[in-house]
Amino acid sequence: MSIAIAGERSGVGKTTITLALLAALKRRQQTVQSFKVGPDYIDPMFHSYVTGRACRNLDPILTSPAYVRHCFDRHSQTAECAIVEGVMGLFDGASGTTDAGSTAQVAKLLNVPVVLILNCSSTSRSIAAIAHGYRTFDPELQIAGVILNRVGSDRHLELLTAALLPLHLPILGVLRRRDDISLPDRHLGLIPAGELTDLDRTLDRLADIGET
Repeated sequence: MSIAIAGERSGVGKTTITLALLAALKRRQQTVQSFKVGPDYIDPMFHSYVTGRACRNLDPILTSPAYVRHCFDRHSQTAECAIVEGVMGLFDGASGTTDAGSTAQVAKLLNVPVVLILNCSSTSRSIAAIAHGYRTFDPELQIAGVILNRVGSDRHLELLTAALLPLHLPILGVLRRRDDISLPDRHLGLIPAGELTDLDRTLDRLADIGET
């Protein structure tokens, strides 16, 4: 199994949800290889902490598309699952006119389906317009489904589900608003894993979420 975790934009919960999936798979004794789009080094620290394997960066700008494919093929073949965490929004990269360096480019290079994370805070029916736009923007991209993050209540979820129903786009997961699983950050991104004293407890909660 190989998937790419993408967001509609930065800050929608890509790393949190990726860690939840990695922790859940690790709890099930699955061998999982993680990857990170771009040159980021902090998120991979968290990945490696969970999986016990080095997270590999996939950056077609600093390396090449051929290297991205080679790196993915080489390191995923020794694992049962491969999860690629994207960067910024799905189509955000080094250009405003192409997908160069974006999660979308990497997903197409690797021919892996995309799971799109949607920030549902402060929206209801409009979520369908966002999802529709992302699914149709690039016909070559395979969006397997969506994960609804920051859902506020049962009623909120009903509205979101009803809005997305006509799109026939699977809802693969739902995360409610929670204060006990946040990963602290500062101006350059998340605080590195080695500086967090309560990380194991947070990852255990994330594993619970990842299994639901």
